[in-house]
Amino acid sequence: MKFLTLDELELIHIQIIDASGGSQGTRDRGRLEAALAGMRQEVFGEALYPTIFEKAAVLLRGVIADHPFVDGNKRTGVMSALVFLNLNDYDTSDLTDKELEDFAVQVAVEHLEIPVIAAWLKAHSTKKK
Repeated sequence: MKFLTLDELELIHIQIIDASGGSQGTRDRGRLEAALAGMRQEVFGEALYPTIFEKAAVLLRGVIADHPFVDGNKRTGVMSALVFLNLNDYDTSDLTDKELEDFAVQVAVEHLEIPVIAAWLKAHSTKKK
C-alpha cells in the first residue's frame, strides 16, 4: 500500500488553494502528522483501520476535523483521501465537485464517524483494472 507523505499532503493543499482560492499555510504541522499517522495506527499489533477505505477516511476526517491548515481544510481533506485511493489503484473520477463539496460539509457539520466516511468512499470508488 502506498501512503502520502507530509510534504505531498502540504503540496496538495498548496495546489488546491492555488486553484480555488484562499490562504495557504500550515497552521499546525503536528495535527497534519497525526492525520497521516492515524492511517497506520495499530492496536495489539493489528491495524486499527485495516481497509484502504478506512485509512482514507481517517485521513479525510483528520484534516477536516483538526484544521491543520490556515484555510481549505475540507477541500484538502477530501482531495488527499481521493489522491490516496488513486495511488492505490482506485478510481474516483466519476465524483462531481458538488458531490465532493457536499460530502466535505457533511463530514464537518455532522462529525461523521470513520465507518460512515469509509462506506461513502467505497461506494464512490472503483478498482482500476
